[in-house]
Amino acid sequence: MDVLSAIENRRSIRKFSTNTIDNETIRNIIKAGINAPSPKNSQPWKFVVVKESKQELITIIEEGLEEIKTNFGMLLDEKNFLLSAEATLNIIKEAPIIIFVINTENKQEHGKTRVKKYMEMANILSIGAVVENMLLASHKYGIGSLWIGDIYFTINEISRWLQTDRQIAAAIALGYPDEKPSPKVRKGLDELVEWK
Repeated sequence: MDVLSAIENRRSIRKFSTNTIDNETIRNIIKAGINAPSPKNSQPWKFVVVKESKQELITIIEEGLEEIKTNFGMLLDEKNFLLSAEATLNIIKEAPIIIFVINTENKQEHGKTRVKKYMEMANILSIGAVVENMLLASHKYGIGSLWIGDIYFTINEISRWLQTDRQIAAAIALGYPDEKPSPKVRKGLDELVEWK
């Protein structure tokens, strides 16, 4: 499968079959991720594969979301995001594998100096490249994937569970797909590209 074909045909999967993914395939997906570029070859990433202890993760997220609902008043847009986080929890329950990508160079809080701010942004961008590589590699193996953003509602609880003070930059759900979503409508190049 060529790269452009993989980019065009990969879809975010939210429904997974019960088939398991062998550890060697998971290792190959992560290997594809770590081939991403990074600033000064810093490779600011670490991976936590959640497989056997997934129920612990689910419980932590459920408790965190429940605490948010009971203890904090929310604006309408925050309530909509909370509904999205609850829907994502259902995806996490169904996916056989969750992989957290941890930014080993950044703490949860942001740095103050110009150089630190630059490095934080560069690290985040390089981790984005890691995630994209992993999504494309998953597609190559016929494995469905979803880049999960809604983990940020319970990021403190997840950080404690993972025993890290480093920034959790991403979470990825993996599993054999049980759906074939249509492509999303994308904005056209003329709308997005300015030539100078």
